[in-house]
Amino acid sequence: MLFLYNLVVSIAGFFLKIIALFSPKIKLFIEGRKNVFTILEEKIKPTDKTIWFHSASLGEYEQGLPVIEKIKEKYPSHKIIVTFFSPSGYEVRKNNNVADVTIYLPLDTKSNAKKFLKLAHPELVFFIKYEFWLNYLKELEKTKTPTYLISGIFRDNQMFFKWYGGFYSKALKAFTYFFVQNENSKEKIEAIGFKNVIVSGDTRFDRVAAILKRDNTVDFIEQFKNNTPIIVIGSSWPKDETLLAEYINQAPSTVKFIIAPHNIKQDQISNLQSQITKSTVLFSEKDNIKDLSSYDVFIIDTIGLLTKIYSYGTIAYVGGGFGNPGIHNILEPATFGVPIVIGPNYSNFAEAVELVKIGGCIVISDSSELKQIFDRLLLDEKYLEKKSQICKSYIQENKGATESIMKIVL
Repeated sequence: MLFLYNLVVSIAGFFLKIIALFSPKIKLFIEGRKNVFTILEEKIKPTDKTIWFHSASLGEYEQGLPVIEKIKEKYPSHKIIVTFFSPSGYEVRKNNNVADVTIYLPLDTKSNAKKFLKLAHPELVFFIKYEFWLNYLKELEKTKTPTYLISGIFRDNQMFFKWYGGFYSKALKAFTYFFVQNENSKEKIEAIGFKNVIVSGDTRFDRVAAILKRDNTVDFIEQFKNNTPIIVIGSSWPKDETLLAEYINQAPSTVKFIIAPHNIKQDQISNLQSQITKSTVLFSEKDNIKDLSSYDVFIIDTIGLLTKIYSYGTIAYVGGGFGNPGIHNILEPATFGVPIVIGPNYSNFAEAVELVKIGGCIVISDSSELKQIFDRLLLDEKYLEKKSQICKSYIQENKGATESIMKIVL
């Protein structure tokens, strides 16, 4: 089975090079990996002490950031290496200020794993949430490098729990500890023979709780808001936007909207604009606008601002709930005490399931339900405040995972 795994990885690497000719994202995936070993040789010397963190994409990086910051604080003389699998993570955070080296993770071949670990020679390794690359794990086990999974999630559909997944579960022997998010994950990993598992919770709560301590002021958003209730629409997809445009077009003039689409390609931004009949301004146009407060809708056609924008929200609609894999990050608006509305596809996200259950997050399935809940939240101050308090309390009550992890690691 391991032979087949390595064969599949090699074949995938070949075909990805072909697909890269037609796909900009896959081109980044391929091109970004060409100079990884050269970068490591230049930035990591044989005498350097290093610690390696791996994340699949942007969400996992943000999830692991509280631990990265604590480790950096504890080991100031060590160099921090951060790797990404996906371009959507690397391209956004390649210039972060916590890592000494930020690179793509080379594909999981035996030779790549050996060469990467020889050049990086980490003293500690952290995998964030998931991504279990067999060759890397086998090499880490051979070298007895302390390796940790943080904010781990285990589900029935993972290969470890299939009748044919024995070869895959053996690779988990590389882990010194599994820090998992919930009891269900703990039970699953224990059922296949691993007792070195601790329910520490989700480090994302620590991450979003810390957001409240920073300056979240955005001058041009304050000008646009002009003391008016704001519905912030974050990470929206076309299916979300169709429903939302219908509501926006008939909404009273006493409410404004900020839309930060998931995809900011020009054609999709133009399509979104074409659906909205109210006065609309783009982020890319704002410097040429004298009075942003005269507009009803602000479309953010850039990245990196959404978290701060949520702090201005009266209500948040978080997109993705009408497609796969489902909704985007609901914890960021929740930390600001902003009631959240989502689409129906959220069952794969534990925080959404919990927040829906306790009433801080509201699920809609069509335009009539969207209108009903938006109108109620805007008109019923007690209802709005109740939802707001639920969201704030949920974040505060669930933080602390980073501290639990650090007690064991240190």
